[in-house]
Amino acid sequence: MRVPLATRLAHIYRLGVKELWSLLRDPAMLVLIVYTFTVSIYVAATAMPESLHNAAIAIVDLDGSPLSARIASSFYPPHFRSPVLVSAAQADAGLDNGDYTFVLAIPPDYQRDTLAGRAPDIQLNVDATRMSQAFTGNGYIQQIVAAEVGDFARRHQAAAPPVDLALRMRFNPNLEQSWFGSLTEIINNVTMLSVILTGAALIREREHGTIEHLLVMPVTPVEIMLAKIWAMGLVVVLAALAAMLFIVQGALQVPVRGSVALFVLVAALHLFATTSMGIFLATLARSMPQFGMLMVLVLLPLQMLSGGTTPRESMPELVQYLMLAAPTTHFVAAGQAILYRGAGIDVIWPQMLAIAAIGAVLFAGSLRRFRNTIAQMA
Repeated sequence: MRVPLATRLAHIYRLGVKELWSLLRDPAMLVLIVYTFTVSIYVAATAMPESLHNAAIAIVDLDGSPLSARIASSFYPPHFRSPVLVSAAQADAGLDNGDYTFVLAIPPDYQRDTLAGRAPDIQLNVDATRMSQAFTGNGYIQQIVAAEVGDFARRHQAAAPPVDLALRMRFNPNLEQSWFGSLTEIINNVTMLSVILTGAALIREREHGTIEHLLVMPVTPVEIMLAKIWAMGLVVVLAALAAMLFIVQGALQVPVRGSVALFVLVAALHLFATTSMGIFLATLARSMPQFGMLMVLVLLPLQMLSGGTTPRESMPELVQYLMLAAPTTHFVAAGQAILYRGAGIDVIWPQMLAIAAIGAVLFAGSLRRFRNTIAQMA
């Protein structure tokens, strides 16, 4: 007997509502959802070590010239603390004691040699035990000194660099790390939480014995899967939207360049793929601990190699080609294009098409595995 479409949709709707009520009665999952889209995003945005802030710097000025004084005065908050003028002996002791992260030593006759076109060297000593500041601050100091020396040489009509490089940062002109960290965390958390919620929902039913109740009801495996997908996908979309509005744009004051509605649409496509993946992993695992181990093996490569943490161009070509089969690769590319660069659907439609195709394949594979699992339990 052929079941009418309206009846099938009613089954999917009621089963989805059942999933939502089950989630509301699971305090651990509720705490995980709230933490993932509030505290986790805020911490990821504000605790990134790449931005230089309040670095301690000392200067050994053996020249005592206007140029050396100009270099010393070019370091100021918030990137650096006010520079401390020290002797060479004090500089070594300060580095040993951890008082300074950087010590800039200006040699004697530095201004005279610069004006004569001899290109003298300046020594920069770095306390590399403070790794994040040492790596970033090294580049900051080189740029600052080069800019001051070049401007001084031009003012005195000395030999100056033939080309003056003017840098213009697009989309994040101040290189604020929180702008990148918060939005990337939302993109990663959408993937992680969708897999967790759908997989945990299926395993929870199996452990509580409610899956047997579903088998005696006039519902099909397709209806059961679609119910879990729309219910858990709705929870993740609403949580991500709330995080975007209240945490990213509200608490962190991060400007979102593109359409939030378009990002939600792409996220919904992506959730169709990742929730299907979560159901597939749940059919492979026999308990929650096994499901957790499978998630570690699957989620870490998806998040590390999808382009959110490291640009895909920096990866081996084989990895780049392999990751094209993962929905997260296309979701990260589309999400960054929308949120960072304000791209429209005319730009990201290839990524949307790829996500939809991969989602269809994952859904078909998960449905087949789910039917086999149910057949073994019947």
